[in-house]
Amino acid sequence: MVLLQPDPFLNELTSMFERSTEKGSVWVTLKRSSLKSKVQRNKMKTAGESIEYRCLVRATDGKKTISTSVGMKDHQRFQASYATILKAHLTALKKRERKDKKKSAVDKKEEGSKKP
Repeated sequence: MVLLQPDPFLNELTSMFERSTEKGSVWVTLKRSSLKSKVQRNKMKTAGESIEYRCLVRATDGKKTISTSVGMKDHQRFQASYATILKAHLTALKKRERKDKKKSAVDKKEEGSKKP
């Protein structure tokens, strides 16, 4: 797993999406992390120091895994760029067919009244 800066991560994520347009998937996970071990966090708590949590973002296409760590200051800018990438590359999703509740209720009543 490669820990990248946020901008190169977004560029690599874009290329992952482009490689998987015909066949394949890209998995993206977001997780809260302090990037410190549990022992270090406990020492900081007992000393009264505040722990700065970051957002750990990982992406994989099954072959290659990349990750980045985003702080509170960069979170808004990163989220806006990430949303733009998702909107541009999630065009292959199929729209869900929704049944109209009123129609299905009327159809069920009609079926029930037709039976002798």
